[in-house]
Amino acid sequence: MTLKLRVGRKGYIILPKSIREAVGIDEGDEVIVEIRDGIVLKPAKRKVNIESLRKSLRSHVKKIKNIPGRKEPRPGELAGVYLEEEFES
Repeated sequence: MTLKLRVGRKGYIILPKSIREAVGIDEGDEVIVEIRDGIVLKPAKRKVNIESLRKSLRSHVKKIKNIPGRKEPRPGELAGVYLEEEFES
């Protein structure tokens, strides 16, 4: 996708909302500027610490396995069951 933008008086460039949403840039986010054969802007999102995520997931699985009365569903048993139905009162 190519987009032509105008540079303002003080060097400002306004990224249209559709572009910001497409790449996940929100107000206040930082972007990385790379100079190659032109200028490249990238969102500077914090990277996920994979080992920390794995540790957290293992802990969560362990807690779920220790829930009293918990049973594994049989294949196909939950077909047609939607998460929304679980929270209806």
